[in-house]
Amino acid sequence: MKAPTPVPEEMRPLSADEARRLLEAAKGDRLEALYVLAVTTGMRRGELLGLKWSDVDLENSRLSIRRTLTRTDNGKHVGLGDTKTRKSRRTIPLTPQAVEALRRHLKRQLAQIEARGDLYEDQGLVFTTEVGTLINPSNLRQRSLAPLLKKAGLPHIRFHDLRHTCATLLLLKGVHPKFVQELLGHATIAITLDTYSHVLPSMGNQTADAMEAVLQKN
Repeated sequence: MKAPTPVPEEMRPLSADEARRLLEAAKGDRLEALYVLAVTTGMRRGELLGLKWSDVDLENSRLSIRRTLTRTDNGKHVGLGDTKTRKSRRTIPLTPQAVEALRRHLKRQLAQIEARGDLYEDQGLVFTTEVGTLINPSNLRQRSLAPLLKKAGLPHIRFHDLRHTCATLLLLKGVHPKFVQELLGHATIAITLDTYSHVLPSMGNQTADAMEAVLQKN
C-alpha cells in the first residue's frame, strides 16, 4: 500500500508592512544583513549560512550561490555541501539596501576578528557564530528569528516563510514568474507557479478581454 503524501506545512509569508517591521527590528543586530538578504533575495536558509565572502561582489551588487549548509550524522552536525539542484547554483542581484547591510556586516565582522584574534576560526563565511564557525539552523531559529519576531510584534513564522515572503511580494508587484523562478533557484517554472498560484492575479477576465480586443473590428 502506497504511503500517503505528507501535507506540506502552510506557508505564512509576511506582508510588505510586516516585512518592513521585521527589517526595522533587525537594524543593528549582528545578523541584520542575513534577514535583509532573506527577504530581498529569497535565499534558502542553508544558502545563507553557507555563503562566503568570495561569493559576494559588492561593487557590482550581486552574489553567487555555490554551496549550502547541510546536516550530517543524522542531523547532529552541520557542514557545507552542494546546492539542492543545478538551478540552485545561480548569481542573483542585490538591492542597494542589501549591499549597504552587507558592507556594515563586513565592517563589524572584521572588528570582531581583530578583537578575538586566534580564537576566531575564520573560514571566509559571511554569517557565523561569535567565533567564526557555522551557525546551527536550530539556533538561528530559536535564538535569533524568534526573538526578532517578538521584538517586531509579528506572529511566529518559519525561517522558510521569509523565502515565501520574497516571492509573494514580487509576484504581487507584477514581476514575471520566470524572473522569480530564477531568483529563487527553482528547478522549473512549474514549481514556482504551483507554489504561488494563489497569489497570481486571476486571468479569467484578462484572457476574455484580450481575445475580444484581438477579434474586434477596427
